[in-house]
Amino acid sequence: MKKDIWIAAIARGHNSGVCLLKNGEIVFSLEEERLSRTKYDGGPYASMVKILEYTDKLDYLVVAHTQSLKETAGKVDFSGDDVYTGLARKLGLINRRGNMIEHNQVVDLSHLHHKLHAACAFYRSGFDTATAVVVDGAGTFLTLNSERESFTAWETETVFDCAYPANFTTKYKHIGSRGPVAETIISDCPSGFYGEVNEDGTEKRHVAVITEKAGITKVYEAVTQYCGFSSIEAGKTMGLFPYGKPNNNFPKLFTANAKIPQSDRNLIIPTYPNGAKVNSEMYEELADSNSSDLTKLQNRRDLAYACQTETQEQVLKFILKAVELTGNKNVVLSGGYGLNCVANYYYLETLNQHGIKLYVEPISNDAGTAIGAALMFYKGLKVDNVKFSRQDSLYLGPSYSYTNEEINRLAEQYGGVVTSATHDTLVDLITSKNIVALFQGRSENGPRALGNRSLVFDPTFEDGKDFVNMIKHREYFRPFAGSILEEDVHEWFDLRGMDSSPTMMYAVHCKPGVEAKIPSIIHVDGSCRIQTVTREQNPHYYDIIKTFKARKGVPMVFNTSFNLGGEPLVETLEDAMWTLQQSELEYLYLPEYGVMITIKNK
Repeated sequence: MKKDIWIAAIARGHNSGVCLLKNGEIVFSLEEERLSRTKYDGGPYASMVKILEYTDKLDYLVVAHTQSLKETAGKVDFSGDDVYTGLARKLGLINRRGNMIEHNQVVDLSHLHHKLHAACAFYRSGFDTATAVVVDGAGTFLTLNSERESFTAWETETVFDCAYPANFTTKYKHIGSRGPVAETIISDCPSGFYGEVNEDGTEKRHVAVITEKAGITKVYEAVTQYCGFSSIEAGKTMGLFPYGKPNNNFPKLFTANAKIPQSDRNLIIPTYPNGAKVNSEMYEELADSNSSDLTKLQNRRDLAYACQTETQEQVLKFILKAVELTGNKNVVLSGGYGLNCVANYYYLETLNQHGIKLYVEPISNDAGTAIGAALMFYKGLKVDNVKFSRQDSLYLGPSYSYTNEEINRLAEQYGGVVTSATHDTLVDLITSKNIVALFQGRSENGPRALGNRSLVFDPTFEDGKDFVNMIKHREYFRPFAGSILEEDVHEWFDLRGMDSSPTMMYAVHCKPGVEAKIPSIIHVDGSCRIQTVTREQNPHYYDIIKTFKARKGVPMVFNTSFNLGGEPLVETLEDAMWTLQQSELEYLYLPEYGVMITIKNK
């Protein structure tokens, strides 16, 4: 009988988490914040403990980050283990005797940050071979040597040529430094640091560009901070950009006609590895203000507009350049900028004209590096020659089940009342201008809700966006999503050649006349971040939307994540009940159990 192979991979930094594989299949993939309840949390300790619910032994623990385990700040007292090896040992997941870890169970791939982003996207794309484009804030910490001194630098944009079983060849890399370093273009840079060697053992070569300028994502981070947000909250800048307009008084963020993305360092000052700064003191038009809400200032809105439009243009050019480098028109996109659903839609028109097929990885943030590390390491073992089929499902969280007694006990604990309910009950409530929380099945991996941890509402209310933003304590300019029956999507939205959009990675344009029918979920630029739904993907959610369509003639519902502003999505039923108790939300529907929990008089 063939022995099962258990591999857990952990992403250590912000958006940390765990991916657990059994024989190459994802058992669960989970971000730490869902368990710790701290947004963007690092150090996936609670997620590692979760592994014990599925296996008591691992064959391999694979580590992803931007710095090696040796440079981890924390150490276990007495043993001196890094905290992750130590925790795995204490949980019994790996075997350790003295100073030896059996079978080299702990594998550190932290120096391959961009390659792990690429691996996640490639293996989930369904392509046999692909060009991987990684556009990221700051990847692996690199120590480089100049004639005068050594200095630290970081990956910002990378192109890989990808093939099975685990072949990721670097073709191009932009490396950003704090400076001072003159711009250096190395057309024949050795790739040995990344483990890339030819069959004869010689190092493979790639093009490297080393600058002290901000990469594309760092430019976005700088403008995000300029608009009053944390650098990691780039999604807010994406929501704000349509409120701006072209402003010829602003300097350009990027150098015109450059062959590769080149930001203006006079305007954008990178603070690698974290964040970047808009040099507002240098330009009168960008002068700072003491406004309590920077998003109401036109210079913030206009720079957000410039940032979105200029960065997406740079990434499009970079994708075309990447295809030129590899000759492969199957493109997978990952890294933090891959979450920009406005940009993802923008690329399609041009890429379609060039015959380029695009797959955007839904888990493009650093949590995806755990998936990439697990899958790449498994394929590197060469225990099979199976190629992965396309993976559009993001219902990758742990499984949960509750007895009727547990549901009733939790409801009573939080002051709720349990009643029998159907999909019609939910539709009755949302069409009467109530928000209903939906809790079912496995949680969604990545920064979006797809009907298992969602708040649903009637999209036909004219003031629905303001109403839900108020309940969720979100900013006025934040847009919402819609979940639509896949068979009806092309009558309502222009998908630019796509058949569907099951993972909500594109903010698509609505067709003429649609905005008036569903004003709650159409953004000020006429777009909507949509999720197409089939019964096979999510039977209860599909039937809920079908029931709403029968009632209102509209084949979609207003969908937003089940959380309050600044909180992670709910993970467990306990999280769901707490969120109801702490908010003006009153209704929680559990379709698998046919019950509605109602909390009033809070």
